[in-house]
Amino acid sequence: MTDPNNGKGRKKRFMNRLTKEHRHATKKTGLPPGSVVYVGDKSTTEFTLEVIEYNEPEILGQTLKSIEECSPFINNGRNTWVNAVGIDHIDELKKVGNFFRLHILLLEDIANSQHRPKMEKFDDHLFVTLKMLSLSKGNEKEILQEQVSFVLSSKWLLSIQEQQGDVFDALRIRLGEPSSQVRKKEIDYLFYRLIDTIIDNYFLITEHISDTIETLEEELIVNINNDIRWKIQALRKDLIQIRKAVSPLREVIGNLTKEENAFIRKNTRRFLFDVYEHILQLNEYIDTQRDLLSSLSELYNSGISNRMNQVMKVLTVMSSIFIPLTFIAGIYGMNFENMPELKWEYGYYGVWIIIVGMATIMLFLFRKKKWL
Repeated sequence: MTDPNNGKGRKKRFMNRLTKEHRHATKKTGLPPGSVVYVGDKSTTEFTLEVIEYNEPEILGQTLKSIEECSPFINNGRNTWVNAVGIDHIDELKKVGNFFRLHILLLEDIANSQHRPKMEKFDDHLFVTLKMLSLSKGNEKEILQEQVSFVLSSKWLLSIQEQQGDVFDALRIRLGEPSSQVRKKEIDYLFYRLIDTIIDNYFLITEHISDTIETLEEELIVNINNDIRWKIQALRKDLIQIRKAVSPLREVIGNLTKEENAFIRKNTRRFLFDVYEHILQLNEYIDTQRDLLSSLSELYNSGISNRMNQVMKVLTVMSSIFIPLTFIAGIYGMNFENMPELKWEYGYYGVWIIIVGMATIMLFLFRKKKWL
């Protein structure tokens, strides 16, 4: 098993991510428009349905076995939130689409987990899809990405997630409190709160990126190794992933705040303006972190160059010492008969004195000039 903490493990994970993205990008090649095909990693998540019906006085939540059981909760005067999990179950996803009368192109976008965030209006509902980011558990924190799609009508909200588990647990707890603002408002306010929760979680991801960059900078100052290079590459890949999730949201949230949007009430649009400002702030954070990461790469390359210069400096000094010594040894290695020193009784010792003397003098000079 490859250790994820060493350089080879990081390189393997980095290359696997590139291969995975290419494989996802080619799944729908050649298929006609409206082909509902799951694009993403096959998961073991079962298809589940959960419905929460609420108004200010009371709330009711339960798990459904089929989408048909949702009929009593729709258009009964109460706000209804239906949450479906498992977009890789295409047959069940089509049943949900038929029940809510969703367009086939809308279902195609839902099934594509690699789709960029977008917003689209239909006659009787509003469609929004975006990325939910979270950190994996354990010491080796990885950024997990999941697609979440919302379909908003006047009295019901449908959310479709890719996998089990989300960032909405705190919101569900507040929804169960009688004094909660969510209970007092219409379904579009819950739609806003779900999106706001996802956006707020982006800030946790950017803080993790900032902490990682600071840690890498400290490691580079102390020691430079090949593992840091793959850490920087993985971090750059994570930053690209976050940027792809955040950048399109400026247009999506901006469209939701427009007055011609009949599914978002005026009071809720004011809250969405705050979300729009958060998106602008996130984009600034990402740009800053991208600059910091570029500086980190330059620092790494500079450190490698400095290390190479130190090695070359030592080798140059050693060569400078041994070149004249080699010259002397070469002279007395010639086979001429008329070389008086060869017959001198102390010639051998004399040559050694010259060699050691020259080496000592050169080492002294290099030390004095701080070249060594």
